[in-house]
Amino acid sequence: MIETLSVYPVELTLILSLILGLVVGSFLNVVIYRLPLQLQNSWRHDAMDFLGQEPPAESKKFSLIYPPSRCPSCETLIKPWHNIPIIGYLLLKGRCKSCAEPISLQYPAVELICGLLTLVVVYHFGFTAQAAWAVLFTWVLVALTGIDVNHQLLPDSLTLPLLWLGLLVNITSTFTPLVDAVIGAVAGYLVLWSVYWAFKLITGKEGMGHGDFKLLAALGAWLGWQQLPMIILLSSAVGALIGTIGILLYGRERQAQIAFGPYLAIAGWVALVAGERITNSYLQFL
Repeated sequence: MIETLSVYPVELTLILSLILGLVVGSFLNVVIYRLPLQLQNSWRHDAMDFLGQEPPAESKKFSLIYPPSRCPSCETLIKPWHNIPIIGYLLLKGRCKSCAEPISLQYPAVELICGLLTLVVVYHFGFTAQAAWAVLFTWVLVALTGIDVNHQLLPDSLTLPLLWLGLLVNITSTFTPLVDAVIGAVAGYLVLWSVYWAFKLITGKEGMGHGDFKLLAALGAWLGWQQLPMIILLSSAVGALIGTIGILLYGRERQAQIAFGPYLAIAGWVALVAGERITNSYLQFL
């Protein structure tokens, strides 16, 4: 943990980790907002191509880096200094400088969460290659969480690379032996796949999306099959708790769909930094 940071000033390393996380969090806001739109454009292009129609020229250029960031209300270009993580939001007092429309709290929240999680990961793993992989794992989970909350979508363009990267990282047993990682990937997918089909056969309804299977498979690939029971139990408990609170506070209909991906991501991150300790404590208690 902190011993591996002793070669460098600990405080400086942690501060730089926080700043890096804030900066990446700003980029993740772009991914959370634009990737679903990019996928929708791609699906629309495929449909129009199938129908023999020409898609709009402007939509072809839409990507994570184009067009430049602008206010969604008045479409005024955002100044570079207004994109500074947290500080930009405070300078603008949470409103667009041109039209005074409120800026979503999601932007500073994602930046702050990403910064703090990055700091915790570096503190936990130290200044090591393992920490670098764990930080990347954390950033992808943050992006998936934001997208699933807003769109109830876990894009294959994030979940599948995360799955394959987890297997590659564990070739050298970075987080778990490769055999455990492979079993974890297969078991993670099959567990939720089985639940999905059992629920559908009993009720005739779909209880979750296929993206949840792939995300749990990715978590198994990174952390090994041993962490899957804790991830499933923790994500289910957190999901049930937040769902119940939502019904009590906002009168949310019981049939309303709730994104399960964020709970899997939260449980997966907890397993990353404390899974072995929690599992050992649990087994010792038994």
